[in-house]
Amino acid sequence: MLVPRNEYPRPQFVRKEWMNLNGEWDFAFDDKNIGVKEKWFNNENAFDRKITVPFAYQTQLSGINDSGFHDQVWYRREFTVPKSWDHQRVMLHFGAVDYRAWVYVNGQYAGFHEGGHVGFSFDITEHLTWGNENVVVRVEDPSTDETIPRGKQFWIEKSDSIWYTRTTGIWQTVWLEPVSSASITKLRFTPDIDRGDIIVEFEVAGDSTNKQVEIEITFKGERVANDSIEILEAYNKRAINLYNRKVFRTAFHHDGWNWTPENPNLFDIKLTLKDEETILDEIDSYFGMRKIHAENGMVYLNNKPYYQKLVLDQGYWPQGLLTAPTDEDLKKDIELALEMGFNGCRKHQKVEDPRFLYWADKLGFLVWGECAASPSYSEDAAARLTKEWIEIIERDYNHPSIVAWVPVNESWGVPFIKANKQQQHHSLAMYHLVHSLDQTRLVISNDGWEQTETDICAIHNYAHGSSDEKAKYEEFKDSLSTKENLLDSKPARRGIYADGFEHKGEPILLTEFGGIGFKVGDDHGWGYTSVKDEQEFVADYLRVMEAVYASKALHGFCYTQLTDVEQEINGLLSYNREPKCELAKIREINDMWISGIVKK
Repeated sequence: MLVPRNEYPRPQFVRKEWMNLNGEWDFAFDDKNIGVKEKWFNNENAFDRKITVPFAYQTQLSGINDSGFHDQVWYRREFTVPKSWDHQRVMLHFGAVDYRAWVYVNGQYAGFHEGGHVGFSFDITEHLTWGNENVVVRVEDPSTDETIPRGKQFWIEKSDSIWYTRTTGIWQTVWLEPVSSASITKLRFTPDIDRGDIIVEFEVAGDSTNKQVEIEITFKGERVANDSIEILEAYNKRAINLYNRKVFRTAFHHDGWNWTPENPNLFDIKLTLKDEETILDEIDSYFGMRKIHAENGMVYLNNKPYYQKLVLDQGYWPQGLLTAPTDEDLKKDIELALEMGFNGCRKHQKVEDPRFLYWADKLGFLVWGECAASPSYSEDAAARLTKEWIEIIERDYNHPSIVAWVPVNESWGVPFIKANKQQQHHSLAMYHLVHSLDQTRLVISNDGWEQTETDICAIHNYAHGSSDEKAKYEEFKDSLSTKENLLDSKPARRGIYADGFEHKGEPILLTEFGGIGFKVGDDHGWGYTSVKDEQEFVADYLRVMEAVYASKALHGFCYTQLTDVEQEINGLLSYNREPKCELAKIREINDMWISGIVKK
């Protein structure tokens, strides 16, 4: 059987040896919640179905394709560990499991994880027999609980409006990996383009006595720096200067070296942990020298004003829902967006697969990282979102493509934030938490409206009206025209800032708008406005964009949206990624904005 999603799942922390556990697993619904009592973790006869991992049971690609509520499910798979791993520790990795997971190896409890969006790992060495092994995963995903971060996953059985089919269980790659008793963990790169430094941080787990780590950095195949660090404690940090080295200036002066969408330069880096001449661990990774900041009401990329032309990307596929059918599908979405003249995306209500971020890094594509929101507020919901964000930033910190974090969107999960002090404190806490973990990116406190403290004033406005609603369009255009009008506007009848907060000069971007509905083929659904054919579609896109370009205060935008999703037919592409018009026509309109000049 062809193993699905067989590419290496962790592109920024690569070890040579690994074993993919994707493919056919045994599976069972546990609708009566009796699996723990009956010890299904030690009973292969309890499993009456097959499922293809890493696709959730709700998807076609899983082989089950059941969209009903099944809040407890179980997985089981047999495997054999290579004999060559017998003197090493064996790690079991899960890319993502939604929402709670209990893991058993050979009937023994191995660990628990809560949170549906990023990965987790367990050292299973002591549970192995070094013969025929099995892993069992129990998953709990409360379908109607509105206090867990669920994003667009609907808590009612049938998808509707802006809410989509749920994802339960394993939805990213599962794999095994051998590591030495001393190994490298938590690798972190912080670029400082003003000094020309890359700051390398890492930890060494296990016995690090008398060990050293050798670092080699290459650029376009040429070595530009190397270093050696004697390991005295678990945590290590080293600033390595790149730009002042003669070899680098001589070889690459004319090529440039900073990372931008137009020139996505990446440095390769290898860390080798050694005990004298014996190699204990070897990690291949990469980084980009990139700086993002805001001042004078504008966003700066590498100290130059940069106009962001983003597209809203939900990251759903008709056959796999949250899981892309192939790695090539992740790459293709970026390529299609670039072909239309966008320079980035806002990844909406989803923490995307690291492989998407890898392609964004490689191809040159800005990403605003976002996390699924809870529909309702509670102290538990606040704690859960906080935990998710700590794990998100630890996993994705090194991606140069990510330039902003969006911890809260449109007051989801904080419905009374306008005046409610507790919910305002939650927004502020998330803003400051993210900054406390990551000083290299911008943070948006509540994308859309009712913002508290924020690095970007992010406004949503879908009130452009249809082509025959002249007065409504002029009102939309006027609302975007100046800073004063933007800040006085009330999209969805909500103020731009929550009570007690105000604009402090941060850049203003229109981060959701458009949503022109265009039905292709037998599709049925809705958009914020609708058109009948390709000619009307292009004309309406131009009409909406002309209002954006006429603004004297906007410094970027994010158009809704890249693709149709289920009943939403407001994408530039269909759900199957078929263009709704010649992509060159969208690019021509997007390219009207060049270096702050609107080209007519």
